[in-house]
Amino acid sequence: MGEGRIVIDPVDPEDIQPASVDLHLDRQILVFSNHQQPYIDVKKSLESLSELVEIEKDKPFILHPGDFVLGSTVEHIELPDNLVARLEGKSSLGRIGLVIHSTAGFVDPGWKGNLTLELSNLARLPITLYYGMKIGQISFLTLTTPADRLYGSESLGSKYQGQTQPTASRFHRDFGRGE
Repeated sequence: MGEGRIVIDPVDPEDIQPASVDLHLDRQILVFSNHQQPYIDVKKSLESLSELVEIEKDKPFILHPGDFVLGSTVEHIELPDNLVARLEGKSSLGRIGLVIHSTAGFVDPGWKGNLTLELSNLARLPITLYYGMKIGQISFLTLTTPADRLYGSESLGSKYQGQTQPTASRFHRDFGRGE
């Protein structure tokens, strides 16, 4: 970070842990309107299935048991060509049933943007989420050689480069690619 190859903005020195950096929950939450469709069609855009809401200052967003929403990190992250990152939840939150990613805990070399969080409540009681709370941590792994194609490269068709808020799935864009 001192050399500018890893960007975490903003970063508080207090959030730098022995092998990771703590990340914080931003105020925007993407909530799914499950009653609008009987199923999710992965070939179609999901933009109409969700609504962006904001966590008010000092008021919690209540994540009910079994709920799934998308959040975002306050921090903007950028990775160089020779590093990958892992996003993990805080163990104290995991111990109350909060999961911060379903499968998207891997951050490719070349990534630039705020990370989308896949927030799930596995507990039997609602969990409160507050704007700015520590929500996860990011750690870094060095590749043996720099990546040939960075995330965001035109040839990869990267769907989320530069995102600044929780972003719904863009999986539907994969259908028809290369045909």
